[in-house]
Amino acid sequence: MMDQPQRLFDVIAYQLEKFPKQDMLVGKENGEWKKYSTQDVADITRRFSSGLIRLGIKAGDPTNEGKDKIALISPNRPEWIITDLACQQIGAVLTPIYPTISVHELEFVLNDAAASILFVQDKEMLDKVQELRGKFPTIREIFTFNKVPGARHWTEILDMAQEEDFPRIEDIKNKIGKDELATIIYTSGTTGTPKGVMLSHHNIMSNVEACVPCLPVNKDAKALSFLPLNHIFERTVTYIYLTSGVPIYYAESMDTISDNLREIKPTIFSTVPRLLEKVYEKIMAKGLELKGIKRALFFWSLELGKKYEINKNLGFWYNFQLGIANKLVFNKWREALGGNIQAIINGAAACQVRLLKIFTAAGIPIMEGYGLTETSPVIAVNRIEVADRMFGTVGPVIDNVQVKIAEDGEILCKGPNVTIGYYKRPDLTADAIKDGWFHTGDIGVMVNNKFLKITDRKKELFKTSGGKFVAPQPIENKFKESPFIEQIMVVGEDRKFTGALIVPSYNNLRNWCQKNGIEYTSNEAAVKNPEVLAMFQQAVEKYNQFFNHIEQVKKFVLLPHEWTVDGGELTPTLKVKRKVIMEKYRQEIDSLYPPSGNEV
Repeated sequence: MMDQPQRLFDVIAYQLEKFPKQDMLVGKENGEWKKYSTQDVADITRRFSSGLIRLGIKAGDPTNEGKDKIALISPNRPEWIITDLACQQIGAVLTPIYPTISVHELEFVLNDAAASILFVQDKEMLDKVQELRGKFPTIREIFTFNKVPGARHWTEILDMAQEEDFPRIEDIKNKIGKDELATIIYTSGTTGTPKGVMLSHHNIMSNVEACVPCLPVNKDAKALSFLPLNHIFERTVTYIYLTSGVPIYYAESMDTISDNLREIKPTIFSTVPRLLEKVYEKIMAKGLELKGIKRALFFWSLELGKKYEINKNLGFWYNFQLGIANKLVFNKWREALGGNIQAIINGAAACQVRLLKIFTAAGIPIMEGYGLTETSPVIAVNRIEVADRMFGTVGPVIDNVQVKIAEDGEILCKGPNVTIGYYKRPDLTADAIKDGWFHTGDIGVMVNNKFLKITDRKKELFKTSGGKFVAPQPIENKFKESPFIEQIMVVGEDRKFTGALIVPSYNNLRNWCQKNGIEYTSNEAAVKNPEVLAMFQQAVEKYNQFFNHIEQVKKFVLLPHEWTVDGGELTPTLKVKRKVIMEKYRQEIDSLYPPSGNEV
């Protein structure tokens, strides 16, 4: 009997022995779901590994820099994980890259990693890479996952496989230790040059082992995957699924998630707050279209949801009303998510408490967690058991990980999940890990000696010219409760007061203008309209009451366009790039602080 997997590629043999699946990995091809069984994955990865060896990928180098690096630029699909497994079991190191990466960062990552083979999704990505071909001297071959005329298809590597390599592959696998480098993940971060985070097999698998008991994952579960596998959050969640015998279905794209949820009817998926906010906005938009008794029921249910508390009985009358709301309104929400959801795992950023309450009241538990690429990633997570869940926190710290709060409030982490270091950057490693403790850069507190609560990013705290510290994140999260505020960034470093850049929710703003007899010609015109500005002023005043005088937003600017990954304002995990936005909207920020000396 095989013990718990120790290395990433061990999940194949483990699943094959414990719970072989007919649908271990499933993706859509030409409109049809194509299933890869556990046996299929075992056979394909072995042939893939043989083909990589035939391509000249050397196996078994004991040094991190000596190991061959294989780069991959693709959205989620079965071939992504198959490539990952095939690389790992011959000691090669997969270096995944975000499909939305900038040309400058792409050049840096491929050269820093000295990748020798590159896999891309399609013609569009191939063309992007080919334009820069001369700038990647170490890349020997480029393969595509989709068939592209004139390009080498990934199946050519399978065709190179030789059975005589199979015993050698087994020998290589047996010699790979759990502490060996498994992957390098370049963090785009919110500022600066990407850093290559080195994670070992043990880093990731220790995190998997500690997280499995926290989640509703078993051989009867089913997962939908759409968060980028390039991010360690989705990658580790994937290995949690594979270790637990959970089949993984890959969404066709971010635009088809709603359709795929209804098709697949998953029990679990992971997401980030921005996507949950968009789901909620769609639900609200449909609610606003309702008339009469249906509309009244919708908003009555919504108000019930906002009052929901976990671990606290709100009494017979509340529970009775919630039961009605669940039968008449919330059941439609669950159906929109496929009807079988047992839990949604949320990571990457803080989710609004209001959304956590409403979704949980609707029978859609959201389990918020916390971690970083450098911690493989999970440090803490809310559990499926309600006694181990608390709104507004990221849950209890997981087993095998230690956390302590430094004197300045910074969260420090120690455990087998902490990175073995930054690739080629011992200086950065020494800065981040001191006496075995990784410095997260996040500020937090422990609630009831059990639940970790993140209060802000250390680097995002700013000081006004009056010497007062302001933590922007809690302010931004509160203001985003307004149906008219899509995105917001609080500013005011070295300034006399706190201000904000606000991106309106344009769908809701259009509806508001229509109801109030205001002509809506364009976003640009709307953000300058005095009646629109007055309405936003009221919204700002409503939420200001939750904060002290220093934290209150005294002035704001409405922006005509949403911040996006393609626009450069968001990271691939949809976090705001503060430095980029500060630079891009310097003029707008300066307009908040005229040099008259008469400001608040």
